[in-house]
Amino acid sequence: MGIATNIAPIILGLIMFGLGLGLQTKDFLRVINHPKNFIVGFICQLILLPIVAWILILIFRNFMDLSLELALGVMIIASVPGGVTTNVMTKFAKGDVGLSISLTAVISLISIISVPFIIFNSAKMLGIQNISEEITMSKIAIQMAAIVTIPVLLGMIVRKFAEQFVTSKVTIVERTTSILFIIFFIGVWLEEKDNILRYIQEAGLVTLILNVVMMIIAYYIAKFFTTGMKQRKTISIECGLQNGTLAIAVAKMIFDEEMLNLVIVPTATYALIMYITGFALIFILRRSN
Repeated sequence: MGIATNIAPIILGLIMFGLGLGLQTKDFLRVINHPKNFIVGFICQLILLPIVAWILILIFRNFMDLSLELALGVMIIASVPGGVTTNVMTKFAKGDVGLSISLTAVISLISIISVPFIIFNSAKMLGIQNISEEITMSKIAIQMAAIVTIPVLLGMIVRKFAEQFVTSKVTIVERTTSILFIIFFIGVWLEEKDNILRYIQEAGLVTLILNVVMMIIAYYIAKFFTTGMKQRKTISIECGLQNGTLAIAVAKMIFDEEMLNLVIVPTATYALIMYITGFALIFILRRSN
């Protein structure tokens, strides 16, 4: 698991820096000017997604003998925000890119508090004792800030002082961040190729159900409470594609190597599944137009 444990924080920092380069103050002001769509997406992703994940865990723990470690892994992937990939996928789907960027940016910044809170409380409710006493929510929040918040803010500062140059390179930045994630994703799967079948057998069903159910729930909630089809697409995508790189980085901060190898199984399977279901969703939505 060398790639996942050693390279993830570096890749994530670069990806978040790229996200910052694509952000402006108006992306955050959009939240204030058009709060309804943002609030619906925010609630679906930050609150409803972990709740749905927890309900599935209870079901699978009772009927499918899901292990504690895998259950916690499901909560880890459910706690992280969407990555920059959601912005690209929203473009493909002809959704509301501005809303997607706002959700990604704001929830990514909040994640330094929300992610440790969800993970630590999930571990407590599951009765998992493998977390070191030296690890605290505040310590994880500080570590996450170093690889999430600071790179985003640095990217925004660079854009502010080199607006024309950065704007002319937006496409290159987007492609670079996507390539970085793909390289990381391929590297992890090549390193773990002998375990892929086991991962799918152990966590494939619960992560598939979580992914599909959450996209459907988010879509129909957005249908009733947001302003249009573009917003439905965006919120559904945001709730279906999670930041797997961040999930692995956070797990690395908290758990030792033995525990890490177990809790990231759902992250690995979810990362594979979400692209398949994500492109399927985009195909369906584009056809429906």
